[in-house]
Amino acid sequence: MNQLLFIYNPTSGTGQVRGALASVLDVFTKAGWITTSYPTQCKGDAARTARELASQFDRIICAGGDGTLSEVVSGLLELDSPPPLGYIPFGSTNDCATTLHLPRKPREAALVAAGTGVPVPIDVGMLNSASFVYVAAFGAFTKVAYDTPQELKNTFGHLAYIFAGIASLPTIAPYHMTVEYDGQTLEDDFYFGMVSNSQSIGGIKPPKVEQVVLDDGLFEVTLVKKPLSLADLTDGLQALVSLSPADRSGALVQFQARSLTFTSNQPIPWTLDGEFGGSQLVNQVSNRQKALNIIRGVPPA
Repeated sequence: MNQLLFIYNPTSGTGQVRGALASVLDVFTKAGWITTSYPTQCKGDAARTARELASQFDRIICAGGDGTLSEVVSGLLELDSPPPLGYIPFGSTNDCATTLHLPRKPREAALVAAGTGVPVPIDVGMLNSASFVYVAAFGAFTKVAYDTPQELKNTFGHLAYIFAGIASLPTIAPYHMTVEYDGQTLEDDFYFGMVSNSQSIGGIKPPKVEQVVLDDGLFEVTLVKKPLSLADLTDGLQALVSLSPADRSGALVQFQARSLTFTSNQPIPWTLDGEFGGSQLVNQVSNRQKALNIIRGVPPA
């Protein structure tokens, strides 16, 4: 029988993981796995566990929010040949679950992770020396993701980010920076920047979602420039979250890129997969194409 390491965050989803453990472990056993379970103890524990133990197992499955998944991925990246990774989503927004077509019911997601799902290669992003699975972002609203209280996230899901984002509007200021990417250069004042590889960000489909290919070595990049008026800023942000972007202000810049360098005259705070990712003057974003295999569900017909 094959060996499985199950890493789970016992606090994700208001502690719902604990209530689903018996059902999930039963699925693993019926699928033919000998399972070793590890409940994370603190921030960074999932990454450490994956880094130190994963090479002894045939498959890793993690349960928790996107932050737990991101941690496990960061640990697996330090291995020469990481085993395939399955994911059981328990967070408040679960962007990765949407992208990977994973069920939201724990038992159904466990069935996918343990057997019925398909291992597929995915790209993993790097911001300087830190990894991210689906998005690295700076500027307007990004601080919201890691400052929003967990209780609010659990109660309102992605609406919590919107509530907290509205409250942060008076504090928004643009960053003047140079953006170098794939032999090209932009210089401007930017309110917001997002480098992503996902079909859902903050519970919302990003612009040009049809371009997203998880293993093509390309990021989808969205920048919002400083507009001439508040009305233009509003128009640009509305286009940012619209399924059919129609930015009339010229504030919205979108392109694909393999690597980018962001240089500013002040430190730029970033978020990585919804968690604080550091603050530096120069930030380099690179793509590790097909860095690992992750278990994906079957897309809807």
